[in-house]
Amino acid sequence: MIECTSTGAYLARGQWIMADGNAPAALAALGFDADAAAKAQQGTIAWGILQSHNTSGDPENLKIKFDAMASHDITFVGIIQTARASGLEKFPLPYVLTNCHNSLCAVGGTINEDDHRFGLSAAQKYGGIFVPPHLAVIHQYMREKFAGCGKMILGSDSHTRYGALGTMAIGEGGGELAKQLLGRTYDVARPGVVAIYLTGSLPVGCGPHDVAIALVGALFKSGYVKNKVMEFIGPGVASLRQDTRNAIDAMTTETTCLSSIWETDETTRKYLAAHGRAADYKALAPADLAYYDGVVKVDLSAIRPMIALPMHPSNAFTIEELNANLEDILHACEQDVQKLVGRTDVKLDLCSKIENGKLRVDQGVIAGCAGGLYDSIVEAASILKGRTGGCGEYALSVYPASQPVMMALDKAGALSSLMASGATIRTAFCGPCFGAGDVPFNGALSIRHTTRNFPSREGSKPGVGQLAGVALMDARSIAATTANGGILTPATAIDYDPTVPEYTFDDTSYQARVYQGFGQGNYDALLKLGPNIKDWPEIAPLGDNLLLKVASYITDPVTTTDELIPSGETSSYRSNPLGLAEFTLSRKDPAYVGRAKEVQAEEAARRAGQGDEALLAKIQAAPGCEGLTWDDVQIASTIFAVKPGDGSAREQAASCQRVLGAGANIAVEYATKRYRSNLINWGMLPFQIAGPTPFGLGDYILVPGARKALAGDLSEIPAYVLGDTPTAFTLSIAPLTADERQILADGCLINFYKH
Repeated sequence: MIECTSTGAYLARGQWIMADGNAPAALAALGFDADAAAKAQQGTIAWGILQSHNTSGDPENLKIKFDAMASHDITFVGIIQTARASGLEKFPLPYVLTNCHNSLCAVGGTINEDDHRFGLSAAQKYGGIFVPPHLAVIHQYMREKFAGCGKMILGSDSHTRYGALGTMAIGEGGGELAKQLLGRTYDVARPGVVAIYLTGSLPVGCGPHDVAIALVGALFKSGYVKNKVMEFIGPGVASLRQDTRNAIDAMTTETTCLSSIWETDETTRKYLAAHGRAADYKALAPADLAYYDGVVKVDLSAIRPMIALPMHPSNAFTIEELNANLEDILHACEQDVQKLVGRTDVKLDLCSKIENGKLRVDQGVIAGCAGGLYDSIVEAASILKGRTGGCGEYALSVYPASQPVMMALDKAGALSSLMASGATIRTAFCGPCFGAGDVPFNGALSIRHTTRNFPSREGSKPGVGQLAGVALMDARSIAATTANGGILTPATAIDYDPTVPEYTFDDTSYQARVYQGFGQGNYDALLKLGPNIKDWPEIAPLGDNLLLKVASYITDPVTTTDELIPSGETSSYRSNPLGLAEFTLSRKDPAYVGRAKEVQAEEAARRAGQGDEALLAKIQAAPGCEGLTWDDVQIASTIFAVKPGDGSAREQAASCQRVLGAGANIAVEYATKRYRSNLINWGMLPFQIAGPTPFGLGDYILVPGARKALAGDLSEIPAYVLGDTPTAFTLSIAPLTADERQILADGCLINFYKH
């Protein structure tokens, strides 16, 4: 199904030539000399788009300005508050504020409509675009109204991906969007580009999630495309409908790539034309000679219905393989879940769901930017026509991704057909992707065509004894499973008509309700603040010498942003930095917040002239630190995690640590660029360590001359574990731009702009 090359490769007039010792002769035979080969990296689609948006003049060190931006209501309040504190006057580019995480209700934090009203007032004041609740999920709106060939879009959601429409889109934390609002740039070293070379065509019954899960399963663990651009090319592209491409593209985030781009064709042109934007089309394809840093070959004809078991999209199996080895695979999954949850008293019992050699599931959901698309829902309705999931515990819910999609489904008769089969139809909402919609019962296994199945992404609460699991599947196989009464069934086992009626885009719902204010702000107007919408607290700049206390020590192979700051219900505090911070690491390490506050108290005592003299003596015992006083040392907390940051772009995974007094993270590596960028923008040093860690939970780590080290080469930063005698070891920080160094020195992005 999927093969990855072990080296880079040239695509030369449609032929693959591996970048080995034979490459020069093979290229010469096709008429390409050494000079052409040296410039072959410029032949990718990605190169052209990146360089056309690069303002640095240096093709290797990019300073990107985007064509548009998008945020949803979990993130836009914090972004605007950050930019406002940094001197925001108006939105200098189209900025879309959507409200697709809108059913959090008043569960302890901000009342939803306070955030929504704030967003509308910000759009009116600064000149933005406001999409009210229930009209569209963020990424579907951007596909329908903004994505176009050769563009770049920045979003504060990790699944900001519009590559299938010729747009390089990147999901980042709010700090990066604030920079764009303040006229600054997105700074990144030129990313590598990996070709995703598609051949063949999908069998009937297979859909976009089958391709996506197979790709994530093959690429995530190896890091093959980490922080690179995935470029989809090859003859197989033409066989895919545009919705299929869009849905596959949304899931590229789960491979940890930086962005994605696809070659475009008549199918792309028709989609854009149908949405009233024919002028946004242009043909995109690799040049006659293009160099790729790797090649992933995907035979679409060999794709089979897939399932990603709890609790990661990379836990991938064909449904056929799972059904053939149910007990062994499910038992292994149970053990993995137990390790993730970290509790012996809360278990997910999957093996008990085996009935007569088959797997019974408890719930089906088709939703969001990946599942809630027209083609997938139409085919699901066709599979279910004349069938039902029954009136027992199993239930199916369907969330079309936008009102225009819902109107088209209504016109095609799909909605009434689904409802006649017992499915319930919901409005556009991202809840099933992040734990706030269709929360299953304790012990349930929910199958979902959504983007993620991380722990508690279905809304369960292991901390209070409830644990459920999500398996990701394509809408077609979810419908087939529904038709079989909840017994896991691949869609290839169902005889149905896969014909999809032509899609007609009707945006009258947008015309009636979406506020279009770009370029016409009422800049003297006041923002409408609710009582739980709070400003960011004051954050101190980096001290000359840094004393870190380890407040959490995590040895899991990967730590997700959901574990750093849970999604779902806790996001009702999204507009209250200190309120949200109370939930930091609450599912992974519930004692973290208390430990971090204790360190904050130590720093407060130090600043008040009441520092611990015994601890100061340990600092003074470190080489070269004999003369240090408490006036010379700043105290902050830190966490150690092997590989933190997989998952969401939500900056709160970093900002919550920061407002609790964290000064750094220490990691073997960072799972994504966006999490590392969030640390930097919130003033936390992104330390890395090689080899065994000489410290543990509760230990003090002294980084003498931290501020001076930040201005150095960063490859070897001396540090000491403070015990009876100091133990020396070395930290490092991967390369930083000049602005990033200054942001860290100033303490955070807000301070950087104030200065």
